[in-house]
Amino acid sequence: MLNPFTKNRTYFMSFFGLWVVIFAIHTMIIFYFYDLPFMVSLADSAIFNFLFAAIGFNLWYVIRFNLRETPNAVDLIINHLIVAVVIIAIWLSFSYFSLVYFYEDSAYVQFLNESLPWRAVTGVFYYLLFILFYYMILYYEDLQDKLKIEGELQSLVKEAELNALKSQINPHFLFNSLNSISSLTITNPDKAQDMVIKLSDFLRYSLSHDKNEKASLKQEFENLHRYLEIEKVRFGKRLKFIEKIPENCINFEIPNMILQPLIENSIKHGVYNSTEEVQVELSCREDNGYIIIEINNDYDPDAIKKVGKGIGLKNIKNRLQLIYQRQDLLETIAEKMVFRAILKIPKNRIDE
Repeated sequence: MLNPFTKNRTYFMSFFGLWVVIFAIHTMIIFYFYDLPFMVSLADSAIFNFLFAAIGFNLWYVIRFNLRETPNAVDLIINHLIVAVVIIAIWLSFSYFSLVYFYEDSAYVQFLNESLPWRAVTGVFYYLLFILFYYMILYYEDLQDKLKIEGELQSLVKEAELNALKSQINPHFLFNSLNSISSLTITNPDKAQDMVIKLSDFLRYSLSHDKNEKASLKQEFENLHRYLEIEKVRFGKRLKFIEKIPENCINFEIPNMILQPLIENSIKHGVYNSTEEVQVELSCREDNGYIIIEINNDYDPDAIKKVGKGIGLKNIKNRLQLIYQRQDLLETIAEKMVFRAILKIPKNRIDE
């Protein structure tokens, strides 16, 4: 892993600028308060500060690859104490002997000897600042990694939940369709063959979906027609479907396979319980940033309800919650003789 000062331009410029400021302050203090020659002050400050800057820069690799995985706090503190003592000792020794070698003036050497204690304290302070910054970087990077992994896991969980919900949509419809096909193979083989083709097209659409779980309303309506043609084989004239779809609606996105279970619910609670013609009406309109899809069907509130697990509407609500993080996008209203399902989808147009 790259040093944070090299992979981030802002960090590098801040690091460089900070050490220039420290170098300038150190030089001025020695020059004005200790009355040493300017060039001596400059050399003293340059060697001590820029040497520790170089050491501190490489301290990242010691922390990143050696001290980060220390098993407990006591061992970590002991290891840092050892590293700090070694680093500060090397830093002071190298700086001291380098300066003494170039400047043999007794007054400066005396100043150098007397200043070693506060230089050691300064080295400890520098070390603490470096490790504090590096551990903050490590913590931040670990946090980002965890958030990324968590996001990926949530995405996988969401996809799994959506797939699980979609897998529950059509089992009864599939069984009933196969039973109808079985009967038609005897009474009307040509119609059975046509129904098999339509059922195949319907299932192919159901199983093929993109990762965003979206489709255009036009695609959904086309698939809905396949479904209704299959159901009309079973219910004949008892099922009358009316659609009121304006042209401006068909290119908007909605979750795929979201309409079929609503129509299936209308058929189950309307057509199943009637011997007369039952009207199922689907309409679509735009309203204040939403596509409003409304499905109405005739129904008799006093009729014996068809037994079921009620997973259709529940699945739709769960899918809408997973996709849009909203719980108010599906409303059902049971009136005297009409059952209404109102679906609100935030507008997202697909360009033609």
